[in-house]
Amino acid sequence: MPPAHPTSLRFSRLLLTGAAGGLGQVLRPRLKAYCDRLRVSDIAALGEPAAGEEVQQVRLEDPAAVHEMLAGVDAVVHLGGYSVEGPFEPILQANIVGLYHLYEAARRHGVRRVVYASSNHVTGYYRQDEVIDTRALPRPDGLYGVSKAFGENLASFYFDRYGIETACLRIGSSTPRPLDRRMLATWLSHDDLERLVVSCLTAPVVGHSIIYGVSDNGTRWWDNRHAAHLGYVPRDSADAWRAEVEARQPVLDLQDPAVRHQGGVFLHAGPFGD
Repeated sequence: MPPAHPTSLRFSRLLLTGAAGGLGQVLRPRLKAYCDRLRVSDIAALGEPAAGEEVQQVRLEDPAAVHEMLAGVDAVVHLGGYSVEGPFEPILQANIVGLYHLYEAARRHGVRRVVYASSNHVTGYYRQDEVIDTRALPRPDGLYGVSKAFGENLASFYFDRYGIETACLRIGSSTPRPLDRRMLATWLSHDDLERLVVSCLTAPVVGHSIIYGVSDNGTRWWDNRHAAHLGYVPRDSADAWRAEVEARQPVLDLQDPAVRHQGGVFLHAGPFGD
């Protein structure tokens, strides 16, 4: 498969964390086109390394292992962590403590750029009849969203204090095709996911930036104008499936919080301490 985002820039070694997860499996074969060596990491088994790959099984909670994982890396695509709503303790360890370990390792090894998988759930309590930009205040829809808001703020601190650039990707719904009416607004194709990540890796100046990971959908809740400097131009659209999705889901229950708010079904999750 040719790269979805051709570029003349090439990295010596990229690190992809969370490589065994859903989006990690999408990006793993694609990112190899942009680097000489691709280091992939996860807590789950990753199989044998392909040509040009290095495989490391690392828990983000282990600072020594994370420090070793960052050695010799030019840039990081960080998808690792707890990826759904759930109890606070595993979210705390993977998404908060683990992310701190990642940035400390980046600082010590002189890694200058991170592409951080944040989430649309940082702003999930905005309504579906609102259009927000990347400067809107966080309104997390759960503990997972809270952890991603923390991650965006941690990245901001490490840029201001240490100059580590981060592009925070508030990823929408990256699936092969949109599955429901909500995804007509939140859908991010896999090719556009690749375009987004590579744009953030290769932009001349990133600073600390936030961008919504979304394709060129006709229904829009998120305005990326403040992230135009990253050069991301989506090419795909959920509109190709609009008629099929609307026929499958012709009626919406407007009393359902998941229908009223941008976070969708995350509005139904928890509590987890009862």
